[in-house]
Amino acid sequence: MQFTNGTVQEFILLGFEVGQLQRLLILTIFTLLYMLTIAENITIIILVVLDNHLARLPMYIFLSNFSWLEICYVNTNIPRMLLDLALSNKIISFSSCFLQFYIFCSLGSTECFFLSSMAFDRYLAICHPLRYPEIMSPNFCYVLITTSWVLGFLAYIVPVTLTSKMSFCGPNIIDHFLCDAGPILALACPPIPNAPLNSLIFMDVVVILGNIVFTVLSYGSVIVTLMKNSSKGNRVKSFSTISFHLLVVTLFYGPLAGMYVNPGVADSNITKIVTLCCTAITPFLNPMIYCLRNDQVKEALLRLWRRKAVFLKSKMDSVKKRKGTGNM
Repeated sequence: MQFTNGTVQEFILLGFEVGQLQRLLILTIFTLLYMLTIAENITIIILVVLDNHLARLPMYIFLSNFSWLEICYVNTNIPRMLLDLALSNKIISFSSCFLQFYIFCSLGSTECFFLSSMAFDRYLAICHPLRYPEIMSPNFCYVLITTSWVLGFLAYIVPVTLTSKMSFCGPNIIDHFLCDAGPILALACPPIPNAPLNSLIFMDVVVILGNIVFTVLSYGSVIVTLMKNSSKGNRVKSFSTISFHLLVVTLFYGPLAGMYVNPGVADSNITKIVTLCCTAITPFLNPMIYCLRNDQVKEALLRLWRRKAVFLKSKMDSVKKRKGTGNM
């Protein structure tokens, strides 16, 4: 254990305390899950960028940027977790640990703001359909996206900085597979200052609960509007679409609220499982939830496939013509 000025300079990520066979099984499953998650989200980004129709629709502008956010989110900790499972290299430097802590918190809060922006988009589309095209222009979508990123990365600068200034006099073993608030605070030298803990709790409450309230109010207004104004056929179709959004919101906020509104209280094994769901399983499920039964995505895939087939056919015809010219 290395000390500088009375505080540790490296941490050990305890990770999953399982046998060799279980470790190999976890490594195999989550390596496959990681690759599928990256492939799914890259596919959505490419599809929206290449398809002119989807690229003009606000929901898909949000969805493509949300996919980029998910790629960043899983890359914050899953590669490191897989490396530790494969090589048992569990040491992480003090600065790397707090950098991971900051990026992990920032991307999580950015996702909160993204989900609120997407809820606002659905609220305008269903509750104010006549004003929707005017308000939710592509430029305004990018304003909301940029604001989500900026607010997400500003939110935790002060809490993470205050936490990094605390003294960590040992032990230096973090009972987690990543650097997160609860396990880090558990290693601080007593007495723990109030400022870091209070700032973390304050930002968790503001970011998580604030966005939960906004999202619930937005979808609540949507549901009320659908119940009042829609015909039975349109109501079923609209509820089907909204249900996918609500499922994504529930998958993200359900475990997150329990973990971070009061850090350090939950059992470490439960915390690891819930964190794994948030950082590995949910990003894998989200693209399928949004796109699996989405007719517009299926039509865009079909258009892209036709364009690819036409392109390949033209290339083959061009090669045949050149060969025919060469033989003359």
